[in-house]
Amino acid sequence: MSEWQRKSPLEWQTYVNKEVKVTAAEKHEYKGWVLTIDPVSANVVLVKLMEDGKVCVSVILGHAVQKVEIVNEGDDETKEQLAHLFMPEESRAYGHEELEKRKSSLKTWLETNHIPVTEQGESQRTLCVAGVLTIDPPYGPEDCSSSNEIILSRVQSLIQGHLAPQ
Repeated sequence: MSEWQRKSPLEWQTYVNKEVKVTAAEKHEYKGWVLTIDPVSANVVLVKLMEDGKVCVSVILGHAVQKVEIVNEGDDETKEQLAHLFMPEESRAYGHEELEKRKSSLKTWLETNHIPVTEQGESQRTLCVAGVLTIDPPYGPEDCSSSNEIILSRVQSLIQGHLAPQ
């Protein structure tokens, strides 16, 4: 087991969002921004941000990693860019007013359709349907959570139908 594989997840976390140079088996070198490190296999996911806006992703297998050197600390802009790299377009950031509008619209629509819904949490941001399902911002079908798969599926379908005309 290599020295890299013996590190703890907390030690690996210090490399995330930093530009590094990884020396791997057979003297191969890779350079890029650390997106994540798998805590089980110690695999390193590197991202190269190209000037034309494209992205190159490399995965270096944990057992092959011999040395990792930090080349550059990530600034806030780079961290933000890495964090949103693989997010779907639909999950863009919503403003506070828009979130309130979406929540209010969905809550009213659910109540109109005789579905019991309440607001919960410290800031009343989460909608709770019949005490068994929660809907978090931005209040889309993918933001539903429930241990009852039948209810989850049906409410997600209802929300999809509600959002379709908009």
